[in-house]
Amino acid sequence: MIYKKHIALLGILVVLLSACINRNNGSLPTDVVTNPNTASGKVKDNLPKIEFEKEIYDFGKVFMGEKVSYGFKFKNTGRGDLLISQVNSSCGCTVIKFPKVTIKPGEQKVLTVTFDSEGRKGVQNKSVTIVSNCQPNKKVIRIKAMVIVP
Repeated sequence: MIYKKHIALLGILVVLLSACINRNNGSLPTDVVTNPNTASGKVKDNLPKIEFEKEIYDFGKVFMGEKVSYGFKFKNTGRGDLLISQVNSSCGCTVIKFPKVTIKPGEQKVLTVTFDSEGRKGVQNKSVTIVSNCQPNKKVIRIKAMVIVP
């Protein structure tokens, strides 16, 4: 009976110790991780760069209940392919349509922001955060509106 306990304990110990062995040392292929901030101070020059023609758009006066849209034109001015992975708005009243394709260097696309003024009044300032494979990986654009109650 004591031997069975020792054997069971030894088996558990072997399982726990084998789980601690790291076979790949946590290494990732270099093409998966792109960090231009290196110890040598050399920055990779083949990264994408997102540039917007306009970063703030003012709709002006909008009647409550009205939906208004604006297409933010942007261009990949970098040397690598641009991928937008996520776009978040600061409010549920703002809907964003963005290209879900690879944007080659020099290519221009449009990101459309639609603001629904239902239930809003007065000055409205909303932000849209774009997450991409650029460095830095977040870019913020903004819309403004003055919502008037009819």
